[in-house]
Amino acid sequence: MNPKLLNITPELTERTAAKADTALALLRRIASEFSPATFANSLGAEDMVLTDLICRHQLPIEIFSLDTGRLPPETYTLMAELDRHYGLKLQVYFPAAAAIEHYVRRHGINAFYTSVELRKACCHLRKVEPLQRALAGKRAWITGMRAEQAATRGQLAEQSFDESNGLEKFNPLADWSEKEVWTYLKTHAVPYNTLHDQFYPSIGCAPCSRAISPGEDIRAGRWWWENPESKECGLHVKR
Repeated sequence: MNPKLLNITPELTERTAAKADTALALLRRIASEFSPATFANSLGAEDMVLTDLICRHQLPIEIFSLDTGRLPPETYTLMAELDRHYGLKLQVYFPAAAAIEHYVRRHGINAFYTSVELRKACCHLRKVEPLQRALAGKRAWITGMRAEQAATRGQLAEQSFDESNGLEKFNPLADWSEKEVWTYLKTHAVPYNTLHDQFYPSIGCAPCSRAISPGEDIRAGRWWWENPESKECGLHVKR
């Protein structure tokens, strides 16, 4: 969906406002009962909803992002915009340089196109390992995942225990629709990645993200050369 084409109706606005109140209540509970908590901000549309809720209500929740080294320029522009708009300086985590150098020397700069195994290995180095460092010492982490985003997320719970990382995991937008996400962003004039205006519903690393055509699945632009069942980077998969 192109956000510029969204028709915001009174019913949609009311429904979104009610869900935002519920998400805010959950964020307040997380901040109160699971401190220190942190929010993994991938700078997608959903994550900008949570960023706005946390910053606008000054909740004591850390916000971090993973810089994989292969992000689109538009994502870095949004990072800078967060500082201007909210005064927010993201806690940014990078992959281990030596590990990336070894991977590229052994497999090639774009080896992730050649097999699912090499793509997941790349994701592990650039995302999973930095995530583990970001979550160290935390009692809970928050994501912007939604159940309708992908076949792999259909049973997404609002709260669960993340056995791989040993802490509680929260998905405050689990039951939100794409239209509700964009209604919130438009209603509150929240900054977002301009790639969304170019039909990029899901944005990750530049080589692994593309625009989609009308009627395509929302995750069709991520790892489009793979089957839908394998389209996860490892951040949200039990290890």
